[in-house]
Amino acid sequence: MLSRKNKLLLLKGLSLFSIIRGYNVLMITLAQYLASIYILAPKLPLREVVFDPNLFVLVLASALVISAGYIINSFYDSEKDLINRPQKSMLDRLVNQRTKLSAYFVFNFLAVLFASYVSFRAVLFFSAYVFGIWLYSHKLKKIPFLGNIVSATLIVTPFFAILVYYRNFETVIFVHATFLFLLILAREVIKDLENITGDLAQNYKTIPVLYGPFYSKLIITVLILLTLIPASLLIRKFDVGYMYIYFIACILLLILFLILLWKSRTKIDYIWLHNILKFIIVAGVFSILLIDVDLVLNRIF
Repeated sequence: MLSRKNKLLLLKGLSLFSIIRGYNVLMITLAQYLASIYILAPKLPLREVVFDPNLFVLVLASALVISAGYIINSFYDSEKDLINRPQKSMLDRLVNQRTKLSAYFVFNFLAVLFASYVSFRAVLFFSAYVFGIWLYSHKLKKIPFLGNIVSATLIVTPFFAILVYYRNFETVIFVHATFLFLLILAREVIKDLENITGDLAQNYKTIPVLYGPFYSKLIITVLILLTLIPASLLIRKFDVGYMYIYFIACILLLILFLILLWKSRTKIDYIWLHNILKFIIVAGVFSILLIDVDLVLNRIF
């Protein structure tokens, strides 16, 4: 049996994991490694990529900055989250605001320190990334649409660090990035619809608050239709191996998404739509393995 003190420490650990969205951080870390192995450096031996200390440091620094970003978001949005996500908010409040700020500064300091192992340019990159996340959390997230664009950009930024490291600037990579960016941007607007109650209470000037659900759905529809363009290009114009199956499934699922979008009325509806886009993004991470199935099998066996 755990003692009272150990139970409290366990609960605080779970609270911190919830605050930093540990599952999201782990998924981004996995995505960075899979993208490095199968997209950005497919010609390098598996061992050389996986055990590359520079890549490890870049991924670790990314994870720390992203975790710190979730912490500062939780710090600024604590009142809004209490309305929008009461159960999660109660768990998150087991870690007080002072501890959150301390963890925020420690994580960012460690990220920049680790980045110095790679190069001075990496230090500048992650310093700018830290500042960008703070600026978004403090100011930009309250500006309609600009906040959504900046948020989506910050989410894909860690992949840019890996892209620059491998100096692989093939067109297919930017088509992949455009597909991911548009999906994330659509998801950000869906989240605003989902959180409209808390945003209204805290005077956040989001798209749904200023223009209402109809125009928000119109913007999401345009973003989803734009997403179909890079998806179609990746199927027809580029060699993505068996990953074309994923993009065909995405197109069908996104069409269903649009039908459900215009039928949605309640917060539960928007949560389902949010989860559909999240599923597509997460499935895309694992679908990277389909780009070269023989390569996957050879590297496993």
